[in-house]
Amino acid sequence: MKIIQTKWLAVLCAAAMSVGLLVGCGQPRQDATSDTIRLAYVNWAEGVAVTHLMTVLLEDMGYNVEATMADVAPIYSSVAQGNQDIMIETWLPHTHAAYFERFGNQVELISTWYDEARIGLVVPEFVTIDSIADMNQYRDQFNGRITGIDAGAGIMASAENAIESYGLDFELLASSEAAMTAALQNAIDNGDWIVVTGWSPHWKFARFDLKYLEDPHGDFGATELVHSAARLGFSADFPEVAALFQNMTFNAEEIGSLMDIMDGVPDGGEERAVRSWIEDNAELVASWQP
Repeated sequence: MKIIQTKWLAVLCAAAMSVGLLVGCGQPRQDATSDTIRLAYVNWAEGVAVTHLMTVLLEDMGYNVEATMADVAPIYSSVAQGNQDIMIETWLPHTHAAYFERFGNQVELISTWYDEARIGLVVPEFVTIDSIADMNQYRDQFNGRITGIDAGAGIMASAENAIESYGLDFELLASSEAAMTAALQNAIDNGDWIVVTGWSPHWKFARFDLKYLEDPHGDFGATELVHSAARLGFSADFPEVAALFQNMTFNAEEIGSLMDIMDGVPDGGEERAVRSWIEDNAELVASWQP
């Protein structure tokens, strides 16, 4: 498997030309008969885990896999242009609604692999408030900050909306998933209050005692569906691969165990971890085979 990891520049064309990625402003791929499948994913725990899992399954089917990590916006653009084949996850109807409104007619949803997803503001269980509406009263305990993730993530836009909707006197700090979870663990270890942009499925809910703050204004939506989306025509070009994605589904325990086994795996150890998970979930994986 070839893994390309990059932080996309604001101008997608310039980024693509500067680092030579197979994304951006070029012509759509013309090699539909190739045995190479190009996967694009965001550096979020569930996306990383599913990307490595699907890479192993596709390689076992005889395909070559190129996996590219990037932010949501350039992934959508790249798949829409046909320069990547599949984006591993898009959250609908709320989280990625703005991206889907722009690019939805240029991609095809080929699977729904998780149907119990959720986003919101998350705090440790020991925090004594239960609603976003009460946050201003405890601004000092939270140090006036909401610890976020990537600036382009849909959950960050929802958090900005919540700050305005609830009149919160809080600063939203953009960081990364890794930085957010590190800050969360540090606060919990010290008994400090913290509020983060959180989502499930995610391993942090198994590792820490956490809760979502109630969202009476509905700024974070309700239950989300996690889909995989492909370039137009992909299912016709690679029906066997499309069928594998269409058959792939997880419940909370299954995706949680996959993320848990992948968390903290050193570079080069991903395939071994994935194959261990496949062995433990052989019946499930067999049910996905086209």
